[in-house]
Amino acid sequence: MKKVKKTEELRPLYKREDLGPGVRGKYYKSYRKATNLVLLSPDVAKAFPTDEAVNDALRSLIDLAKKSIRMEKQSTGRAKKLHAD
Repeated sequence: MKKVKKTEELRPLYKREDLGPGVRGKYYKSYRKATNLVLLSPDVAKAFPTDEAVNDALRSLIDLAKKSIRMEKQSTGRAKKLHAD
């Protein structure tokens, strides 16, 4: 194999061997960490025609969940005291 001079210029033709060995799945883990794509079931996709519709629905669900958690924390426990007697 010939040694190639290292230059800063692009060559007119590149061969596959010049690029080195390919590694299958080399970036798979980092790709999975950086992406958050999900596959919707067909029936769910019909209800949400755009990504914005899905995001709005999920935000509403998050807000509702936060409100219900706050309501539980604000409970005084009176119901438990009444049933304890």
